[in-house]
Amino acid sequence: MSLNLLLVGSNDRPLEDMLRACGMYSTPVAGSELTTLAAPGAKQPDIVVLDLRGQSQLPSALLLLKRQHATTGVLIIADRLDPALLLEAMRAGVSEVVAAPLVASEVEGAIRRLAAQRSITPSGGVAVAFLGAKGGVGTTTISVNVATTLATIVPGSTLLIDLHVTNGDAAVFLGAEPRFSILDALENTHRLDEAFFRSLIVKTKAGVDLLSSSDRVMVTPLDVRRIRTLLEIAERHYRFVVLDVPRSDAAVLDALEGVKQIVIVANQELATVRSASRMASSLRQRHGTDKLSVVVSRSDRQAEISHEDVERAVGSKVKHSFPSDYRRALDALNKGRPLALEHQSELAASIERLARSLTGLEKAAKSDKSAARFSLFGSRKTVTAGA
Repeated sequence: MSLNLLLVGSNDRPLEDMLRACGMYSTPVAGSELTTLAAPGAKQPDIVVLDLRGQSQLPSALLLLKRQHATTGVLIIADRLDPALLLEAMRAGVSEVVAAPLVASEVEGAIRRLAAQRSITPSGGVAVAFLGAKGGVGTTTISVNVATTLATIVPGSTLLIDLHVTNGDAAVFLGAEPRFSILDALENTHRLDEAFFRSLIVKTKAGVDLLSSSDRVMVTPLDVRRIRTLLEIAERHYRFVVLDVPRSDAAVLDALEGVKQIVIVANQELATVRSASRMASSLRQRHGTDKLSVVVSRSDRQAEISHEDVERAVGSKVKHSFPSDYRRALDALNKGRPLALEHQSELAASIERLARSLTGLEKAAKSDKSAARFSLFGSRKTVTAGA
């Protein structure tokens, strides 16, 4: 077995000898180098062996490493198999922990399992956050319908999280009556294994899984770390995670660092555009420019404020605009049935284009069309995926 192993945070020569017997690795590095390794463009070893003996908790850089490089295998060396450490490791996406005293066969077995997983482990899910520049611009409508579209395209793939911890409306839009809520999740992040996490989620008639807002009032401030933990778990269990985000909660906004796209929903009203400008500036400071985009709801080409005006104010191109169809959207809300399920409407088609664009399914659709053309005009023996 020839592997590029990187030993982090250890000066244990017997451990080095064990690893050398299992494969190849570069010079051992200090634990502080884990932060450098976690950078988005950092070259990855096959497996990181992280020596945490003498430490009681995981380094924060490990969470970032697994978020940025989901396929990098990690083996933790610990003093003992402490249940709290094992749960923390599982939440971080680490599946292999070996405790002292070290046995060569156990270390090699863990490395072999990680090597086997590299060829089959899927990348983490894609998370997309929507937040309105102002109340009433249609943020929840867009969030719910993008999630519904994704769940229609890839059944069983999509979780919608209503990050309005109290008094959010996503459940109403989906005609759902959840027993549990995001508040239950945030209050129990210490026990959020897969079984407990899924017990909090309601499956809706639209095909979307929902972690809803709560009717209870949260008496303590939101904890950024708890929100991050929740989002990381969600991305490990779902291909697509759609977030309906409150615009004025700093803790929630700070927790969006792992999200692939942050979409500001605006319209062509002066107050909304001014708010979108301030919001975009704040989000760029928090998360950079690459993941930020803006969409225009209820687009009106005759409005005094044009799309170009919106772009100048926000400092970003308008990624997408939706046709105005207020009556259809209101009717869908009153019925608790997302309008994305009505495939004949122009608004539903517009939502599908955005959903595909944000998640990379746009390329898949083009590929499918190319395959269909080849099958039609080419060989009759062409086998399509899933046949």
